[in-house]
Amino acid sequence: MNKEKILDRAQQYWILARFNKPIGILILLWPALWALWIASSGLPNILVLAVICLGVVLMRAAGCVINDYADRDFDPHVERTKLRPMASGDVKPKEALALFGILCVSAFGLVLLLNQYTIMLSFGGAFLAASYPFMKRYTQLPQAYLGIAFGWAVPMSFAAQSNEIPAVAWLLYLATALWAMVYDTMYAMVDKEDDLKIGVKSTAILFGDKEREIMAILQIIIMLLLIQIGRMQDLSWIYYVTLLCASGFFIYQQKLIFHRKKADCFKAFLNSNLFGLTIFVGLVLEFSFN
Repeated sequence: MNKEKILDRAQQYWILARFNKPIGILILLWPALWALWIASSGLPNILVLAVICLGVVLMRAAGCVINDYADRDFDPHVERTKLRPMASGDVKPKEALALFGILCVSAFGLVLLLNQYTIMLSFGGAFLAASYPFMKRYTQLPQAYLGIAFGWAVPMSFAAQSNEIPAVAWLLYLATALWAMVYDTMYAMVDKEDDLKIGVKSTAILFGDKEREIMAILQIIIMLLLIQIGRMQDLSWIYYVTLLCASGFFIYQQKLIFHRKKADCFKAFLNSNLFGLTIFVGLVLEFSFN
């Protein structure tokens, strides 16, 4: 195999794993960092921090690969996904499965550097990541399952840092799962017309004309959970000012999706990254000054 062909394969795998679109890495990473900063009172173990961050990158990539493998018969019929490597035929199913295996084994190798509790939890995370892409065939709530999968980084971060999962960790897990459900519903609104044609299920379809109202309720619940987390941890006014700023992004997202235009729904999804970043910055400031 010549150099040009090797570079082409590498590029196709890079795109398949969505390394060219880091937004997915960031929105998965923020809750893990929230958890680490709370679990460590702002002083996370460097090894744990490195493993969690790299693990998030690898498992997000693995999730993208297995997602495209599962949707290889659907993606060619969806405007947004028809040019993806598997949909276009540039990457074969066997190649995708091999890449998925390599990414998972690499992530598990990192987890082996952590405590036994975290290692055991990693099996649950791997199952959730591998099974999520198939949920849209069997349930109207694949976005809720995505939230369960994406949120798994929270208990793993607590276990890795403190070798325990306290009550506050499960509240943060719930907030993260609901947050993922909200932003992935916004993402699903972009594909709603195509999904209806090909028979793919989503919360954007299930909620019908009430998707904005339902997401608004979920966003309020998320903020209430985050407030309760602050109370449980005796956090200062710095944290609550951060929550106020973050709530502004939720309001802006509601404005974007109001007319259900595809481009604006996608902008609302992308804006979720700023919500996650704001919460993290608030926690960093909280533990730095208090």
